[in-house]
Amino acid sequence: MAMGNQTTVSYFVLSGVSNDPQLQPFLFLLFLLIYLLTVMGNGAIMVVIRADHHLDTPMYFFLFHLSFLDICYSSVTVPKMLQNFLAEKKTISVPGCIAQMSLIILVSSTEMLMLSAMAYDRYAAICDPLHYGRTINKQVRISLVGGAWLISIFHAITNTAPVLHLNFCGPKEVNTFSCEFPSLLELSCTETFISKITFFTSAVLVSLVSLSITLVSYIWIISNILKMSSAEGRSKTFSTCSSHLTVVVLYYGAGLFRYLRPRSASSVALDRVFSIQYSILTPMLNPIIYSLRNKEVKAALGNILGKIKSM
Repeated sequence: MAMGNQTTVSYFVLSGVSNDPQLQPFLFLLFLLIYLLTVMGNGAIMVVIRADHHLDTPMYFFLFHLSFLDICYSSVTVPKMLQNFLAEKKTISVPGCIAQMSLIILVSSTEMLMLSAMAYDRYAAICDPLHYGRTINKQVRISLVGGAWLISIFHAITNTAPVLHLNFCGPKEVNTFSCEFPSLLELSCTETFISKITFFTSAVLVSLVSLSITLVSYIWIISNILKMSSAEGRSKTFSTCSSHLTVVVLYYGAGLFRYLRPRSASSVALDRVFSIQYSILTPMLNPIIYSLRNKEVKAALGNILGKIKSM
């Protein structure tokens, strides 16, 4: 599409969660509470894992990094959202919007790969417990986490580079509360074919790798659990991965629907709902899910609170 005499815009307007001015104070307080719960909940998980030597295991090593990612994910979008709830003009600069988009891709991809690493960890613990310590040793753990970050950094750079060459000359309004890739491309007045192909290809590859590892791991886990003769043994074994499985369903379901659904199914309202679920609500729910369903985390948290009270 030719630029002609059109002027390149310097900022975008974020439409936010709602356009109703009377709802803005309520939404500000609601999402502020969600953000504080996210930071404190995930921060508490990280502190507990570092403070209790009983949690020095591969599963909690990955959970520590997942909690860190949840804080990062929420912090990429929510502070700007809170600012805009109280601002008359809900704007974000074009460079700031592209930077936010890049960070969303980076953190979301890393979290997806982290969840698959956690699925592999559960497979090794349940299906091959005798060799678990050797299979998921310290070097393997660091390699899995480092690999997740490196792949995601490459994924983010690959998709950000084509966007930097796009021109934006209007409209200025982003139809959601953050600068996500699909919403940003809709505002370009130049050809976006390369950006779309690059994103679709890389997103499918990262998603397939992550989903394949997760699905195969859980197929083996479920197969192994079904072979157990004791109902108590099956229940106890499944409880060790039920928290992770819940988080996987919440995250993958909303994220994949948001990014990989056909254009014919597009809806601004649905985009906002699913974006809020996987980028804001899921990071808040993760520490709740892991603490409520995990006796070791609850015991460690109780010990720390007991020490604080006795001081």
